Amino acid sequence: MTRKDITSLRGTLDFLQREGEVIHVEKEVDPVYEIAGILKALEGGPAVIFDRIKGYPGARNVGNMFARMDRISKIFGVDDEKKLKFKFLESMKTPIPSVTVSQAPCQEVVLDKDVNVQATLPVIKHTTGDAGHIIGGGVQLVDERYFRGGTHLSFNRIFFRAPNWATIMAGPPTHLGVCLWVEHRRERVPVTINIGTPPAVSMIAGGGNIHMVIPTGSDELGMAGALQGAPVEIVKAKTVDTCCIAQSEWVIEGYFDPEVAWETEEAERIGKGGEAAFFPEWTGYMGRAFRFRKFQATAITHRRDNPIFFTPLAHSYEGENLIIALREACFYEVADRVMPGLVTDVHILHGLTVNGGVVFQVRKRRDWDEGYQRNILSAALGASPGLRLAIAVDEDVDIYNADDVLWALVTRVNPNTDILRGPTGGRGMLMQPMERRGGGLGGFEGGMGIDATIAFEERPQFERAKYPVDKVDLKKYFSPEELARALHSQDEYARVLAKRGW
Repeated sequence: MTRKDITSLRGTLDFLQREGEVIHVEKEVDPVYEIAGILKALEGGPAVIFDRIKGYPGARNVGNMFARMDRISKIFGVDDEKKLKFKFLESMKTPIPSVTVSQAPCQEVVLDKDVNVQATLPVIKHTTGDAGHIIGGGVQLVDERYFRGGTHLSFNRIFFRAPNWATIMAGPPTHLGVCLWVEHRRERVPVTINIGTPPAVSMIAGGGNIHMVIPTGSDELGMAGALQGAPVEIVKAKTVDTCCIAQSEWVIEGYFDPEVAWETEEAERIGKGGEAAFFPEWTGYMGRAFRFRKFQATAITHRRDNPIFFTPLAHSYEGENLIIALREACFYEVADRVMPGLVTDVHILHGLTVNGGVVFQVRKRRDWDEGYQRNILSAALGASPGLRLAIAVDEDVDIYNADDVLWALVTRVNPNTDILRGPTGGRGMLMQPMERRGGGLGGFEGGMGIDATIAFEERPQFERAKYPVDKVDLKKYFSPEELARALHSQDEYARVLAKRGW
């Protein structure tokens, strides 16, 4: 049996190829619109490898690799995708420190003269409204000198306005934003942008933003190591005093300069943030351009053999799945700190747009548990900047099915008493249009918590009618073909109801 190696992107793709999870596009594709169009048209489907990219001979591109949660679970050896968050939680609590190596695949080719990122890397253009070719799949690595003794990994949108300098969106309250704008504002901060990293690195970089659980100073490289079951290998960068991910496909080395710049020429012309279009955001709306610190590129390094670029679409199943598992783990930890054992599961439905909402499944054990579910909702609204919706439901509700959650809302919520308002006047998410209205930046109306649980003493009044599906054996009445055809015709919610007899 061939060993599964998930400590690199290409090793993981080899494994997924054997599992039938990958398709190849062998015809030449244009990085302008065609790659993004194909990936969006195959939303939630197989991983797609583009073997030939117009204008970039020898380079490849991959997308939709993280577009299915069951595929991610397969990568990390979890038998049930609903349990994936608990592996992330364990990795947060038992990190495996990274190891430094002297030679690395990511440095087989070193380009440190006349650096031109756009001409070298197959950066795509997502939509006709984009300001340019935006990098969305680069992982910024910040070392312990600039992260209170820990290591930080994050995805941030990157636009090279010139061959060798870019703007990278990073503002408080993100970890990178605190580093750049609060703690090291007047310093040059060396950083590497790692593209095509091991999947564990990508997953840790994508999630979180719940800093009471993952505070500044955490060893995020160590979390990735624990997630993949082996230390993440790092190597000294060639041109700046920091490290990069050794198993990356591409690395852009450089540093953040104290100088700031507008993200686009249009924004610079207008002279006002939040007006000029940029590229799609996780909200599903077009993002807007702002002003951030400049990143000066000093080198590009990459693998010699057909290096693979990574292109997650910002608003996509892949973009969301890169965030969901770690974020669910953080919310579970928040709930468990408020009242241990009360919350049995946590889920973020796709319609909640990862940073926008969360659903808690609550199991009240006795009458004095009553009310703690509201404490948990309040804690969640305060723990995550800009969280707009936190919902608590009982253990009989399928939190992985939006219809069942909606059913709980319309049958168990008293709008006069069960809707909680979060604190108003705080700061939210800059990329959320609702929080930029009226010319303000980052204004936040507080979010909303909904207690859709049954009061403990009223449970007898909410007994669910249960049909006798457990008393019949469908194989007795239908042939295998008939049964398969009948079950295939059911939609997702029908299957939920049929399985439990509701």
